[in-house]
Amino acid sequence: MYPKILNFIQQLENEFQSIPENRKKTLALIANYITEKQLDKKHIQLLYVCTHNSRRSHLGQIWARVAADYYKINNVRTFSGGTEVTRFNINALHALQRIGFLINKKTDTENPVFEISHSESNLPSNCFSKLFFDKNNPQQEFAAIMTCSEAEENCPLIYGAELKIATTYDDPKIFDDTPLQNQKYNERCKQIALETLFVFSQVKNNCIL
Repeated sequence: MYPKILNFIQQLENEFQSIPENRKKTLALIANYITEKQLDKKHIQLLYVCTHNSRRSHLGQIWARVAADYYKINNVRTFSGGTEVTRFNINALHALQRIGFLINKKTDTENPVFEISHSESNLPSNCFSKLFFDKNNPQQEFAAIMTCSEAEENCPLIYGAELKIATTYDDPKIFDDTPLQNQKYNERCKQIALETLFVFSQVKNNCIL
């Protein structure tokens, strides 16, 4: 894992106590789902969903993969999708770059494919905006994690999902082109990282017990 990202993770591990208890109860449901799959030696598929698949859902997908790698939880595959197709937002990409991720733009299209790397020893994540039911996403035996309230309200049912749970986050989009833009994207990226790492730390503890 790249040293800058590793240092960021180790700092966040000291902040788990800052997560509110009611929020931890919600996150524990995701951890329990992953734990059951892990103990049964089954593949773990996590689909992060927001409206445009441009910011929060991609951050969830990427941080879940990083957390699984950091805590050595095997057989985890992470995905993202939206109720609409747009593109991976440049401000969210910049927030990841500031933490230490390496980003390679693979295609020069309206909806580019980006390779997001957190480690030299792992293949990069291929990220682009897509519908949550896109063929590149799992169709059955997965957990759907709703990262925005609009997607949660507009998708009362996601076919094939074994678990659908809302961990909604405020949208940093409202700060685009303002003096607070980078600060708010950093905050949202950190919050999603913190909570995702907490989930996988609980899986690690559950599997040791």
